[in-house]
Amino acid sequence: MDEARETTILALNARGEGVAEGGLAVPGALPGERVVVAIEDARASLVEVRVASADRAEPICPHFGRCGGCAAQHMSARLYREWKRGLVVAALARAGVAAEVGPLVDVHGEGRRRATFHARFDADRRQRVGFMRARSHEVIAIDDCPLFGPAMAGAVVAARALAADLVGFGKPLDIQATATLGGLDFDLRGAGPLDAPARRKLVASADRLDLARVSVHGEPVIERRAPQVKFGESLATTPPGGFLQATAAGERALAEGALAALRGTRRVADLFCGAGAFALRLARGRAVYAADCDGAAIGELKRAAAAAANLRELKAETRDLYQRPLSPAELDAFDGALFDPPRAGAEAQARALSHSRVPAVAAISCHAESFARDARILVAGGYAVGPATPLDQFRFSPHVEVLAAFRRAAAKRRPKGLLG
Repeated sequence: MDEARETTILALNARGEGVAEGGLAVPGALPGERVVVAIEDARASLVEVRVASADRAEPICPHFGRCGGCAAQHMSARLYREWKRGLVVAALARAGVAAEVGPLVDVHGEGRRRATFHARFDADRRQRVGFMRARSHEVIAIDDCPLFGPAMAGAVVAARALAADLVGFGKPLDIQATATLGGLDFDLRGAGPLDAPARRKLVASADRLDLARVSVHGEPVIERRAPQVKFGESLATTPPGGFLQATAAGERALAEGALAALRGTRRVADLFCGAGAFALRLARGRAVYAADCDGAAIGELKRAAAAAANLRELKAETRDLYQRPLSPAELDAFDGALFDPPRAGAEAQARALSHSRVPAVAAISCHAESFARDARILVAGGYAVGPATPLDQFRFSPHVEVLAAFRRAAAKRRPKGLLG
């Protein structure tokens, strides 16, 4: 380890770390602070804050600084909002997209409704269940998380119990917990194929802990109640391990923003649709074509649509939009499109949209850089970008949702297409 040295923090980087002279990243430090750091293997750690920033806040969790789930509990509310909005501003500027960026919108709501825990076992079969340390494979054991919503009560206890059921396999586990209307839904990954005794243990734990469903690698072991969620006025079941927005408030805000961006449309393509959080809402006032590569999610969307009342036409298809995006000719059958892809973004689909005649596009992303790239493609294709709205459903993390509307002159005549 190098000698501890004193330095001044000049700025914050995209991970929420302080940036010192020479570009050195110092986790836990804030702009304007005079700090003492120690460096090991080219990484700095904060030893002491000698001159603190007026924007330094008291963390709300005793695990902050060790657990990698949060990066910004030490920031004042003002600095936090400025930093997180700045992630979107900087990404758009790097991409050369001239878009107005609104203030950060807090959509934490009641709190997180899903989380992925990690379980590790030592040689004595002792387990640690919790979250990863930042930039490490070490698991920080936790008892609770202050960012969880009320419906996640008992999730850590249940994750420990389910991990203990599989301790004999000795393999690292990823344990996804989701709060649903039917109770907690768990999907465990990493154990590999289970034998009958292990499955019986999981069933017994699900009964004892009153869990809705327990799955392993996406295959249900036991479903005691349907793990349903409400998408607008429609009930849907997410597949085991399936995608769901982190907070219910975040999902509602994104859906309202998408509906506003697509106001007046009659035929909409919902791309990267998942189990239908947006499609089921959109279909109450327009015909919808929905596509996603997750076949299980598409199956659940079809079931939810069949059971819902007052929907117009909703057609759903399993389709890999990275390998086979909707072509410009297919897109030209719609007067609106929505995409909400994974972190990698929707580059291929954005390129196809840029060559289409679709007049209204709602773009949503959980990654500012891929959003900015896709926005640049749409703007280069003739779209005008409206204000970009950053939304914060991943409180205290470096992750930010972005929503923006794109418009071009509407085509006069549209061919029949995927909706017939």
